[in-house]
Amino acid sequence: MKTLKRKGNGILNREVLVLNQNYQPLLVCTARRAICLIYLGKVELVESYHKVVHSPSVVFPLPSVIKLSRYVNTHNNDIVLSRRNVLKRDQHQCQYCAKRSVPMTLDHILPKERGGSDSWENLVACCQECNRKKGNRRPVEAKMPLIRRPKKPNKIYYIRQFVKREQISWRPYLYMEPLGLD
Repeated sequence: MKTLKRKGNGILNREVLVLNQNYQPLLVCTARRAICLIYLGKVELVESYHKVVHSPSVVFPLPSVIKLSRYVNTHNNDIVLSRRNVLKRDQHQCQYCAKRSVPMTLDHILPKERGGSDSWENLVACCQECNRKKGNRRPVEAKMPLIRRPKKPNKIYYIRQFVKREQISWRPYLYMEPLGLD
């Protein structure tokens, strides 16, 4: 019986931190994309994992951090408002009862029918039970206080959530520890 590889398990799907020319964190891409950019001369390799990628004629160190060769103006540093990003911001935890291991929905703090908007400040992760219990009311009316007041995340905070044990080399570029310039 054939076993299918799930998307995201391969070495080329590893996450790579992309920095602007001035070392400002921009985004996270896959190692496959980073290797293409290195090959095309659009980025420089700054840090690599302790693995290599082989082609018939070339051996590449597996990139961990890359830096753009040219400076890119980034006027819009906003994180896209999406279900996935709200759940990530709230750490997949219900903002009313603190449950984590249950299916999550999004809840409008001020319901849409009462003028609430789709915004970072009005959407929170919520378990289905609390969503039904709260219904079309505000948290105060339902006597369900929020654990944390929702706020819009910034780009660096968002990228920090990708840092795992393998991405220890990202930490200085995300202002999580001093840059080792020994």
